[in-house]
Amino acid sequence: MSNLTYNNLWRSAQVDLEKLATHDYEFQSSEPQFDKHFAQSKIFELYSKYIIIGNKLNEIYDQMLQPQKRILVKKILDACLGRVCELKQDLVKLDLTEFNYNDEIMLKLKLTPFDTEIVIPHYFLREREEELMARAKTMDDILKRIGVIEEEIPIERLSELEAIRIIQMHERARQGRLRAQFMKEIRSLKEKGKPERGKAETGFMAALKIQKVWRGFASRTQTRKRKMQEMILIGMLPDPTRDTKVLESIERVRNERRKLQMEYQKLYEQSMNRFETEIKEKQGSTMNEDMTDEIRNWFRDYFGRTGKFPEFPSEEAGGSRHLLSRQGTDSEFSRSSAPSSKESKKTVKDKAKEKGKGDEPIVDEGFKKGFKPEESSFLPEIKAGIDEYNDIWKNKYEGGNLKQLHYEDMIFADKFSEVELELRKIVDEMMRHELELLQIALDKDRAAKGKKVKKGGKKARRAGKKSKKKKEKDLTPDRTTESLFEELVVNGIIVKYPENYMKNFLGDRAYAARSSTNPAPGDVRQLLKEYCILPLGSAMIRNFAPCIKSILIAGPKGTGKRSLVQAIATEVGAVMFDLSPANLVGKYPGKTGLIMLIHLIQKVSRLLQPTILYFEDAEKPFMKKIPKTDKTDPKRLKKDLQKIVKNIAPEDRVMLIGVSNAPWDADQKLLQQTYNRFIYIPRPDYGALSHAWRELLAQYPGVSKTFDSGAMAKVSDGYTIGAVSQCIRDVITCKRMLQLRIKPLTHVELINTLSTKEPVYREEEEAFLSWWAKTPLGKAKAKAMELESDKMDREVIDPKKKAK
Repeated sequence: MSNLTYNNLWRSAQVDLEKLATHDYEFQSSEPQFDKHFAQSKIFELYSKYIIIGNKLNEIYDQMLQPQKRILVKKILDACLGRVCELKQDLVKLDLTEFNYNDEIMLKLKLTPFDTEIVIPHYFLREREEELMARAKTMDDILKRIGVIEEEIPIERLSELEAIRIIQMHERARQGRLRAQFMKEIRSLKEKGKPERGKAETGFMAALKIQKVWRGFASRTQTRKRKMQEMILIGMLPDPTRDTKVLESIERVRNERRKLQMEYQKLYEQSMNRFETEIKEKQGSTMNEDMTDEIRNWFRDYFGRTGKFPEFPSEEAGGSRHLLSRQGTDSEFSRSSAPSSKESKKTVKDKAKEKGKGDEPIVDEGFKKGFKPEESSFLPEIKAGIDEYNDIWKNKYEGGNLKQLHYEDMIFADKFSEVELELRKIVDEMMRHELELLQIALDKDRAAKGKKVKKGGKKARRAGKKSKKKKEKDLTPDRTTESLFEELVVNGIIVKYPENYMKNFLGDRAYAARSSTNPAPGDVRQLLKEYCILPLGSAMIRNFAPCIKSILIAGPKGTGKRSLVQAIATEVGAVMFDLSPANLVGKYPGKTGLIMLIHLIQKVSRLLQPTILYFEDAEKPFMKKIPKTDKTDPKRLKKDLQKIVKNIAPEDRVMLIGVSNAPWDADQKLLQQTYNRFIYIPRPDYGALSHAWRELLAQYPGVSKTFDSGAMAKVSDGYTIGAVSQCIRDVITCKRMLQLRIKPLTHVELINTLSTKEPVYREEEEAFLSWWAKTPLGKAKAKAMELESDKMDREVIDPKKKAK
């Protein structure tokens, strides 16, 4: 696709976004909604549209070449995805469930479930590729050094003469075997002799037999071919004759554009450095003198009016920009003074913290108070992005920049502002010192004349308020991040995980509304993108979106909980800390060792963001009675887990993710104090199993494309996808794979192996549903349904009273 294509795509996305932002602002400023269904529909519509626009912007950012445009596209993309996370929280509070559906809106917008699935931004990994490769290499070197990974022994290359000798030896042996087989057949024919006349067949009968076999084979082949064509025509099977070269060429073009992006970005950075140097060398001294004269003139004017010198604002309060902006100066910086921007930033952060604290669902009895959407932290960013696009890029003529290189005039303007801001800080420091000297001289002069001197000269140097929060003691102040990382890798706390991606979690999104305890696999995948991947992948989303610090994923064994955690880590390039009880046995013993372990986890997790703190068997630390056979001391981190979660700041891209097969064994109060969100993955239904059988068997070329996966889905009802995957691996071994074309795979082979696996029994499923009803959302949902039932009962009784 050309540059023009992506420019047009961006233009259309901006038009849609501007309309959507207008509707969103209207909804934000509207009165509280008392119709719950209307409020949910409105939010779901905004949520779906933001996802669609976010996916478009993701594609644009991945392929657009112009570096200055990409900066704005990324800013708007993050703001849209952050708004999706905010709307998701509103939907959860309205529906009192993690999984939200609205079939009416999907029909109204003519969308399919695939259209509203979030595409993970490609830049999460692409822009950190070098960092991730260096980290992986460092970890491999450490593991090789301690013997966990065997070093690859380089294969010795043979000389040409040795290679020829080996080929000759094998060829002569092959010819010898063929000759021996040939001689054996000749001897057997001689010994056999001629057959008896009664058993001999005439040439006509032999020809008839050959003809019969051939016609049967030809007709079966033709029938199979026609059936395959019919299935491809109605879309039941993918077209095997489709030319893959087209797809390969598209991917090749995309990769070439990504390489051009890197080249253009380097040129852009070189130009920025060049302009910065030129501005400082040619105009730096002039700017310095102008700002100094401006501030001195203000001192003189102020002293002439009031008879005293002004208070000079601190750097945190904006410095001389704030000082001059109060007098209505027309400078660019005075219009956007630092205090206002800082105050707004602080307000946004406070709102984010408030959102993080207000996670508990509140049931409004009868929806009497109505629903008022919370003020968004991302809508102002979206508005700023739209305004910037309209001011700069909407009507910009680009006929002279067909290659989409950077614009130097824009770089000069940006760098001029940056250099002015940098020099202003230096000038401000000088003028503070000069003001202090002037104040001392004035005080001395007044003291000599016998006037009373006010003690307040040092007030101008006062900075902002110091934080009263007690700073934690650093137990490793002299150690580098590399040494701490190596220590945790050697001790197995930081672990190397296999690369797994979200697309490998098989299953579609729900095609119709479902209950909260029976989500489709695609809905679980979407939820983890919203709760984990987007906040961990983008610092902007993490800072201002509702803060989720910990998540518990529960479900039967084989539902893919561990694979999902690995997929989250892979998609954002996170460092994984394994805090499972089985992994901590014998590591950092004693009380001092535990204190050091907690310190290292908190310190290194912040230094190497994004970070995932993985905890397997999450119920064990909170069990009332530990089995005597368990020697892992699971209660060791019982108190410290809550401390770790509490110390995760809203801006830290750190998350605790626990997995559990039996969450009902834990003390629910302590479990809910540790984990903010609970996600239940049920056993798969028929649709998910059918999709899993089809996709997993399609990985083996010898398996017929007409293999009835629906029948296997019926038979395997009650089994997890993990059991299905293991069953296929057990049946289709390397030897069996070679025989597939001669001896096709049968259902009986799979059923016999599947019967040896453990299914999900009804008692276990009921235990999960009972546990889910005790979670905060489960309790809130039950209370809301009870209130709704009472309301309906009153509506039924009231007409009878009126009749009497």
